[in-house]
Amino acid sequence: MVDKNITIEELVAEYPKSVSFLMQKGIHCMACGEPVWGTLESQAREKGFDDDEIAKVVEELNQHLNKEQDAQ
Repeated sequence: MVDKNITIEELVAEYPKSVSFLMQKGIHCMACGEPVWGTLESQAREKGFDDDEIAKVVEELNQHLNKEQDAQ
């Protein structure tokens, strides 16, 4: 299960399908070619997300990843 404190490095390594999902949510920095440091929360805040929006993205991301896992 992903939470807002997961590092971007961990997220991409453990859940590569999360990148396209988060790009759809406006968190594009993971695919721009530059190294990204910090947590999912810090990257979302950089994009202007507030606490409620971050919580919603994390919840939706976990639902997305669960659907992907169930489909395998």
